[in-house]
Parts: sequence; structure tokens; C-alpha cells
Amino acid sequence: MNREQKFLNELHSPYRFIACVFIGLLLTGCATFSQDGGLGDVKSVVQKHIKQEVVWPKSADEKTTISTRVDDILAKPISVDDAVQIALLNNKSLQSSLYDLGIAESDIVQAGRLPNPKFSMFYARNNGEYKIEQALTFNIFSLVTMPKVLEIERQYFEKTKQDVALNVLRLAYQTRVVYFNAISTHQQLDYSLQVKTSAEASAELAKRMKRAGNWNSLELAREQGFLADAVLGVLEAKNQQIRAHEALSRLLGVSVEKIKLQKRLPDLPKTTVELMAFEQGAFEQRLDLQAMRLETQNLASRLGLTKVTRFINVFEIGPARVLEGRRGDDYKKGVDLSFELPLFDWGGAKVARAEASYMQAVNRTAQMLIDTQSEIRVAHNHYLASYEIAKQYRDEIVPLRKKVLDENQLRYNGMLVSPFELFSSARAQVDSVNTYIKKLHAFWLAEVGLQMSMVASVNLIEGNE
Repeated sequence: MNREQKFLNELHSPYRFIACVFIGLLLTGCATFSQDGGLGDVKSVVQKHIKQEVVWPKSADEKTTISTRVDDILAKPISVDDAVQIALLNNKSLQSSLYDLGIAESDIVQAGRLPNPKFSMFYARNNGEYKIEQALTFNIFSLVTMPKVLEIERQYFEKTKQDVALNVLRLAYQTRVVYFNAISTHQQLDYSLQVKTSAEASAELAKRMKRAGNWNSLELAREQGFLADAVLGVLEAKNQQIRAHEALSRLLGVSVEKIKLQKRLPDLPKTTVELMAFEQGAFEQRLDLQAMRLETQNLASRLGLTKVTRFINVFEIGPARVLEGRRGDDYKKGVDLSFELPLFDWGGAKVARAEASYMQAVNRTAQMLIDTQSEIRVAHNHYLASYEIAKQYRDEIVPLRKKVLDENQLRYNGMLVSPFELFSSARAQVDSVNTYIKKLHAFWLAEVGLQMSMVASVNLIEGNE
């Protein structure tokens, strides 16, 4: 039996009772790990905004299952929803952020455990005379503060869940944007190639006309300039396509060669959504507002803890025994008590700082409520404007350009217009279609932005805050 065990066995019954109380409080105050590490709460938040599944694979078998599932989705041309699902399954940055849940939950468990008791000993000897002091102390002040500390850590865990949910939705938002970018650049490249083909035919005809003496050098240079611009447009379109496809590849966590996209952007919807549907649920569903509320609650709890500990941060008590004299003499038994004396620092500065931090958060929350209303109105207005612009191109401008081309085709067949006028009309028609693709792309980005305005501010979603 070592010295510490012997010391504990020699304690008087009151001290053994105190020890039992400490042990009982320790056992009842212990927090334990949850079954899913908080992922279930994250899923419940995310599913209010998107329908894709969030997983947290930890074992090798789970990762293999996810890899097989991703390969199955990639076996066919993927839709925007497929792209989001692959990103949520396979994006390593997201998987990394999920471990924030484990870190925060570990802090809760740690906060629910008392610090270990402290054993101290003083030993001195001189000519057969001894002085031995032994003490086993417990920081009972931690019992007073434990409920408040646990409350703080649980609030932080809830905030972590909100942050992780925001990371999930941010990834979904970015994936949708990049997916639409990739398809748009693919369509724009196709039409750029059509413009180039038309310009090549026009330039070749211009050369023949020049050789025949029917055209001058200025007219030939004009057609060659159209061809040079068309070649440049193809090069730029190819560059944009590569960049967009690589950006999508990074978010999905798969190589570009495995990604097969649909050939065109989705058509415009028949109707638009009303602003009222977004404003009604904004204050309940916006994650940045929820996170700000949790932060304010956490600061309020910390303010309470600061007020409790403003005078004394440590208060330790425990059984002690002292031997003064010969080695065989009896020990004097007593209690060891230690705490901090508030002689110089009365904690006023700490309390003032905590109060200022709390009021700062209160005012930031109030401003965020004002900003949220404005952001949703702006996003909805941009959505409606983008819809009307794309609809105008689809229903008016593109059909008119097509009609002009058809009329010039008839006149060319009747030898009433030159082939160059026909080529010019063809280029204008292709340009109108290409512009419509851009406007349709802009609409779908605006639609994504409107949906994400229900999640958080655009700056926060895009990582600018």
C-alpha cells in the first residue's frame, strides 16, 4: 500500500464522507458522448433547405460505400441536384468541418468532469526529527461553476451545429453556382464554334470576291476581322469552360474526366415565386440569425460566470495531516484550505468587459435583423429582373433575330441580298441565342441566390465574412 492510499485509509469518517460526496457529484455531473455526434441535428436543419443527404463516414467500410454511391451517380449525365449530392458525399473540406462536432462535444464531456484532486507533500528531516505535511485537496469551486461551464459548452456545441449546417448549405450553394457555370460555358462554346464557322465561310467568300475584283481591300479586311474576333471568342470560351469544369471537379472531389454534364441549362420556369413566401420564414430559418442568437446567449452565460468568479477563481479544500517530531509519533490531522485573496484585482474590469461584449452582440443581432429584410428584398428583386430579362430574350429578341435571318434567306435565294448580308444576319441570330444563354444562366444564379437568402447573407455564404 503506497503513501497516498494509506493516507486515504487513515482519514476520519467526515473526510471519507466528503470524498464520497465529491465522487457522487463527479458521477452525476459527467456528460457523455451522443450516438451520432450531433449530426442528426445538423441534418434536421439542412433538410429544411435542401433535399440531399449529409453523411459522416468514419470507418473504411462507410467510405467504400460512399465511393460506390458516387460512382453510380457519375455513371450518367448529372443534374444540378446530382452534383450537390456528390459534393455532400465526397467533398473533403466538408468532411473536415464535420469533425468540429466531435471537438465541441468533447469539450462538453470534459466540462462535465471535475479536475483531479491534488496531492501535496512537504518532507524535512534533521537529527531524527521529522516534519511531514501531506494534503489531498479538491477544487470545490469547480462544483459551483460546473453548471454554468456546462451550459456555456452546450451553447457552443449548438452554435457549432449551426456552423456545420451552414458549411453544408454553403457547399450546396457553391456547387449549384459552379454547375450552372459549367453548363453555360459549354453552351457558349458551342455557339462560339458556330459563329467561327460562319465567319470562316464569310472570310473565304470575301477572298474570292477580292480576287475576282468585285470587292476592295477594306471590305475583305472587315470580314477577316469578323473571323479573327470569332477565333478569339472560341479561345476565350474554351478557357472559361476548362476553368468552370475544374471548379466543379474540385467541389465534387472527382476528376474532370468522370463528370458528364447535361447539354443545356434548364428552361425558365413558367411562374416565379412571391416575396411573401421568403419573408415569412426568414427569421426562423436564417442560420446566421440563429447563430447570432446562440452567440448572444453564450455571452450572457459567460457574463453570469464572470460575475460569479469575479472575486475568487479557485477554492480548494481537503484533508491534511502533519507530523512534527519523531518518525513514530502520531500525525496531526486537519484540513487544508486555499483560495485567492482579492486584494488587487476585484474583477470589475472582467465584468465590464463581459457586459460590453454582451451588449455588442445584442446590437449586432438587431442590425442583422434589419439587414436580413433588405437582403431578401434585394435578392427577390434581382430574381424577378433576371427572369424578365431572360424571358424577353427568349420570347422577343431571339425569335425576331430568327425571323430576320429567315427573311434574308428568302431574299438571298431570290438574289435580292448579298451573301455577306446573310452571314451578318446569321451571326446576329447566333449572338442573340448566345446572349439568351447568358441571361438564362444569370437567372438560375439569381434563383440560387434567392434560395440562399433564406439560409444566410450572401457575403457569409460566399465566404466574405
